[in-house]
Amino acid sequence: MQTRDKTKTLRRGQWLAGLALGALTLAPPAAAETLQGALAKAYENNPTLAAARAGQRANDENVPIQKASGLPSVGAQADYQENLVVPGNSFTSPMRYASVGGQVAVPIYQGGAVRNGVKAAKFRVEAGQADLRATEASIFAQVVGAYMDVLRDQAIVQLNRKNVSVLTTNLQATSDRFEIGDLTRTDVAQSQARLALAEGDLRTAEAQLIASRELYARLVGEAPVDLQPPPQLPNLPASADEAVAIALNDNPDIEAADQLLNASRADIGVARASRMPKLSGTVSGSYNNFLNSISSQVVDAQNTTTSAAAGVTLTLPIFQGGRPSAQVRQAQARTSQAIETYVATERQVIAQTRGAYAAWKANQQIISATEQAVGANALSLEGVRAENSVGTRSILDILNAEQEYLNAQVQLVSAKRNSYVAAFSVLAAMGKAEARDLGIEGGALYDPEANYERVKGQIWDWADDPAPQQQTTSTRDVPAADASVPAGDNPLIGPIDRENGQ
Repeated sequence: MQTRDKTKTLRRGQWLAGLALGALTLAPPAAAETLQGALAKAYENNPTLAAARAGQRANDENVPIQKASGLPSVGAQADYQENLVVPGNSFTSPMRYASVGGQVAVPIYQGGAVRNGVKAAKFRVEAGQADLRATEASIFAQVVGAYMDVLRDQAIVQLNRKNVSVLTTNLQATSDRFEIGDLTRTDVAQSQARLALAEGDLRTAEAQLIASRELYARLVGEAPVDLQPPPQLPNLPASADEAVAIALNDNPDIEAADQLLNASRADIGVARASRMPKLSGTVSGSYNNFLNSISSQVVDAQNTTTSAAAGVTLTLPIFQGGRPSAQVRQAQARTSQAIETYVATERQVIAQTRGAYAAWKANQQIISATEQAVGANALSLEGVRAENSVGTRSILDILNAEQEYLNAQVQLVSAKRNSYVAAFSVLAAMGKAEARDLGIEGGALYDPEANYERVKGQIWDWADDPAPQQQTTSTRDVPAADASVPAGDNPLIGPIDRENGQ
């Protein structure tokens, strides 16, 4: 088995340092949840990941299964028989007998089938371990996305609630001014319409928050509680080319495709072995006891016999109806398929890495631009309100300015979420978003190599594992999510000014 590069230790240290700095700076309360804590819980309690580990353990067993075809086999048999009717002219036939026998069969040469079968199984074990790495990265990427979704949706709910509050105040002020004849019924109707739409948007935002919290609970196994700001991500590349270069070396999907290609090449050797000679040796022995049931009139009658034999068997296939050639051609075609699958996987990883990097950089620019838009819209809203007070702006102008300000804030929150998720996707594509890279705490990391080393040389027929048990917890007892928002500032929008919604 290949070992991972020791630079993973440095990556883990950088991630831990970033998380430790964030913890010291933010000093979250004991009940708060950090991104690292969410990842650790998912690592220990996600059923998809636990199932993938079990699947890999099953994959490990293919190596001893293939090895067994090249090992001796030992068998024994016992037999007891009563002859109910004995021919009248048979004086030597016993009335009953018992026999015990045993045989040892030793495969000497199998045409390379065993050697290539074991080689293919080992390659598939390595491919499975790479797939397990990819599953870890995928689960972590989903957890990061769900974590950021909850933060984003909480922010959007806060913004929409503030917007409803502001529009409610506007409607009251507009109604008061209508009562004194300063505004028209049209102004009141416009304010009522905007408030109704805002309340509808709030209900939509609350429903989305509930959905995001339920997704988080499904992935992590617990409800999200007081999520803290995520730490800075380590090891982000300086360019898309650098990200692609690292991905081509470290991406687990590419490694899995490469090992499956190697396994398919070994399968060709297994198929070719079907038309090769096979040699095996056998040793057998038996003991028979007629239980004194042979007639005493028979001269020199023996009530016990023993036998032993040893030999070799050579099997030389001459004609098998074209089956071996068909099997070889089939294995060759599957190797061609594996070659193209490897190329397709490489293309996918390159596109995924470049796309994630582009999304990350684009959202960084969107954040910068949207922050300016939020500031400009805040000033614009303040100015429109001032101008309305002197009669140069209408109520509709105020409503439009408030809507543009809300839209800019929502866009900024979404851009921050998208930027972080895209950055993590870059790490995942580069093969740097696994448990050993992220410094997941809570105990020793799961090592698939340990199980492989445990079972690869196992030849005892009764070495079963304990009965399978459920490893992860159910979410039946997790309360249904609601749309409540924790008190305090949201990490994605900061403090909300109670006067103008900033």
